[in-house]
Amino acid sequence: METVDPKVSSSLPMPDAAAADSGATPTRPPGVVTVLGLMGQPRQTVGDEGRAALASAELILGGRRELESLQGLVFGAESGTSGHDIPTVEIGDDADDACRRAASASRDGVAVCMVVPGDPGFFGIVASLVRVIDRRYLRILPAPSSVSLAFARLALPWEDAAVVCPQGGRLSDSIRAIRLARKAAVLTSPASPPEAVGRSLVAARAAVDMVAVCSRLGHPDESVTVVGLHELATGTWDPFSVVVLVGPAGRPIAGWGGVDSSAKPLAWGLPDNAYAHRDGVVTEAEIRAVALGKLALPAAGVLWDVGAGNGSVAVEAAVLCPGITIFAIEERDADVMRITANAASFGADVRVVRGHAPEACEGLPDPDRVFVGGGGLDVLDSALARLRPGGRIVATFSALDRATGAAERLGNLTQISASRGHPSSDGSWRLVAADPVFLAWGPESHEHRVAND
Repeated sequence: METVDPKVSSSLPMPDAAAADSGATPTRPPGVVTVLGLMGQPRQTVGDEGRAALASAELILGGRRELESLQGLVFGAESGTSGHDIPTVEIGDDADDACRRAASASRDGVAVCMVVPGDPGFFGIVASLVRVIDRRYLRILPAPSSVSLAFARLALPWEDAAVVCPQGGRLSDSIRAIRLARKAAVLTSPASPPEAVGRSLVAARAAVDMVAVCSRLGHPDESVTVVGLHELATGTWDPFSVVVLVGPAGRPIAGWGGVDSSAKPLAWGLPDNAYAHRDGVVTEAEIRAVALGKLALPAAGVLWDVGAGNGSVAVEAAVLCPGITIFAIEERDADVMRITANAASFGADVRVVRGHAPEACEGLPDPDRVFVGGGGLDVLDSALARLRPGGRIVATFSALDRATGAAERLGNLTQISASRGHPSSDGSWRLVAADPVFLAWGPESHEHRVAND
């Protein structure tokens, strides 16, 4: 296939924009620009419609990889036309320049075929083309997108996946979208290769259940490698890959009570009967509401719920701030099952760790927030030793001696006494007092103390 250097010459006129806008009547009607998506080996994957478009083209534009993949392909067996008869222009990374070339040739009546990878309407060149070419003269022949092939290779549905394409290597703008997703596909590039995605996620202390790097999809040397997040961050990967990240069981984000999550009310301290619990053992709604307020949950980070019981605090935190990675630590098998069931009923992303604290926390990422609902001061001391700078711990106690010990470590203590109203048989209401609970929280940051002085 002959490649024409666009800087030197072309067998076709490429009028500039001024000539196109001069009002002169073209000698030929506008040429159709066909955008042909390629995936894998064109000889096996380009269909009759794509072959016909290539055979009738008077100019072919494409990237180096795509033009090389067309070598030796007979485009129109009936007409006897092959790639050797059609002028070609290699285009670089400047999509706008390629679109201007296609638009200029089209205005001059030239039939153009642009060959691009995958589905050109999916994070592809179509978005740029429609700005300079009338859609009546555009024809799109997509191949499977790299994202659809990646999920197909992993045998996973992807209608619930977030697709992220970092722009200009600015990964920070993409990390939140990835953290909020239960399932994500990241389109990488030399500016944002897979290992850079991994390093950013490790720095953000994300936790995922599966990572897969999918490269050269559709080609004989394609690879789909399932790795851990640390391996992703420390490895060297093909920059033109799809990184698939899957959360717990690939669950979609469920809404609050079946309503879409974007429309859920901002509420916490839900009624105790919203959760399955053991013999009435539950962090009461009033205590839970105050504890969540004192936690001052961040948009992203790591939360430990130690001695989680039925997981009510962990579940509400997950629903309020889905960007947080939450670990519920509990040693009772029956409670572990309740936490799992309660999280599933709310569509909450809670990772349950079965074991006795503080030993069960040893393998967990350092926390930004900790709620201690069960355990002694040794659990609190262990959490303080691991707490990240600027972090906060909230702990509840029924005994004053433990509460004062916690207050000495954290700096704040309050007693919460709640009385709930109950209707009497005569139609009046009476108040029934619950056992008081002591709540300690802190440590307060220097900035917080200064702001309150």
